[in-house]
Amino acid sequence: MGEVIAEVMLLGLAVAASPFPIIPAILLLFTPRARATSLGFLAGWVLGIVVGTGLFIALATAIEKLDEPPTWASWTRMVLGVLLLVLGVLRWRNRRAKQEIPAWMQSIDSISPAKALRLGVLLSAANPKVLLLAGAAGLAIGSAQLNTAGIVLATTAFTVVASSTVALPVLLYAVVGDRILVPLAGLRTWLQENNAAVMSVVITVIGAVLLVKGIGGL
Repeated sequence: MGEVIAEVMLLGLAVAASPFPIIPAILLLFTPRARATSLGFLAGWVLGIVVGTGLFIALATAIEKLDEPPTWASWTRMVLGVLLLVLGVLRWRNRRAKQEIPAWMQSIDSISPAKALRLGVLLSAANPKVLLLAGAAGLAIGSAQLNTAGIVLATTAFTVVASSTVALPVLLYAVVGDRILVPLAGLRTWLQENNAAVMSVVITVIGAVLLVKGIGGL
């Protein structure tokens, strides 16, 4: 159980270290309905993480029920590791390329809480990098033959860690209010300038870890 928790928390840290979801969470704090929209985005982000992870848990659990699944988990880890390594290298090579501002970011000032919730789900459940990491976490949980309480605990650990950097500015704003906006503005600028470089390093490291773990399990 401890090994599974450690693995999913590492994967959760990889999701949390991505600047991609933190930027919209901070941008929403500068909108007219900051508290409602940011909380809606956080709820959508958590929901997307839970759903994505849960699907892979269900898939892994179903495969584990087959008579002879001795190496499938290791091979799947290796495939996920290679995919993350490729994504990491591509992101690093294109880190200095000028990126157009997404349409949703351009209209974020007028977004409603309901749309913010949908945006959170979309950016977590439909983002390839996040989905690969959630898939790796679901694989680790579903293939570990845990009981229901263990599955819930491991999923919760992954979700809490993966959502921590999105939750932090939202919860700080809920407690402190507008005083937190000045330091967050500087953080937002830094993240926008270094998004690609940070994400490429994170997913490359996690990809290497998964690849090595998969090879070791064969």
